[in-house]
Amino acid sequence: MKNTENYNESKLLKFLYHTVPGRVVLKLFTSPVISKIGGAYMDSGLSRIHIRGFIKNNGIDMSEYEKTDYQCFNDCFTRKILPQKRPVCMEENALISPCDARLSAYHIDENSFFFIKHSRYRVSDLIADSRCAPDYQGGVCLVFRLCVDDYHRYGYVDSGEIVENRKIQGKLHTVRPIAVNQYPVFTQNSREYSIMRTENFGTVAQIEVGAMMIGKIKNHQTSGKVLRGTEKGMFLYGGSTIVVLIEKNKVKLPDVYFENTKNDMETRVYYGSKIGEKWKQDMGL
Repeated sequence: MKNTENYNESKLLKFLYHTVPGRVVLKLFTSPVISKIGGAYMDSGLSRIHIRGFIKNNGIDMSEYEKTDYQCFNDCFTRKILPQKRPVCMEENALISPCDARLSAYHIDENSFFFIKHSRYRVSDLIADSRCAPDYQGGVCLVFRLCVDDYHRYGYVDSGEIVENRKIQGKLHTVRPIAVNQYPVFTQNSREYSIMRTENFGTVAQIEVGAMMIGKIKNHQTSGKVLRGTEKGMFLYGGSTIVVLIEKNKVKLPDVYFENTKNDMETRVYYGSKIGEKWKQDMGL
């Protein structure tokens, strides 16, 4: 049975990104001002009328979440999951997923470029003017795409220390492939990045990217010590993305992530689950 809400949303996105009148409207939709207005509504008590339909249309099992009385739609959207439903892997040297998401994996070339769909990205554009980040050439880029029905709180991929944090204002395109195929979304969108010196994976960049109708990336701290799996923050209404950059020869990842990505497939991962491990010198790679 077709999900009417998702079907109508897809029709709207095709109009916005594939027609001339749609692109005119898109300029308004991607404005942070419009996002702030939408965000204010989702924070108001009036937005409670959308909660029941959102849960039903997206098939969300609310028994997995803490029971509470939601005062607005964003309270529901940022609902907290029961800890036992997302156990954090605490194996020594484990790299964990920072969130529930669809994962794509890319190699960063010797010129610090990588490609997502048909868009080319330079690492320095993602973490503009960073004082502490390495160039990441030869490393990996992990893109975690969250959908509207996913758990929208996220954590740290490893223990360590935040040595730099920066917010970058920008536009707010959707992070769905329809936009990624036409715009360098991750360098245009509003985003916030943290540069962390981690215990196992060198200097890691973790970048939260806002999407259409999300003007708010809500992180809990901007400096100091952090622990693997501890909640870093949350996205308010919409789907969004987390990008993680890791240096060369710091992490060993399953080949299937890269193979799936080459075949235009995403790998389902969950907050706290092990997705890689520390690079060992005796691997001979």
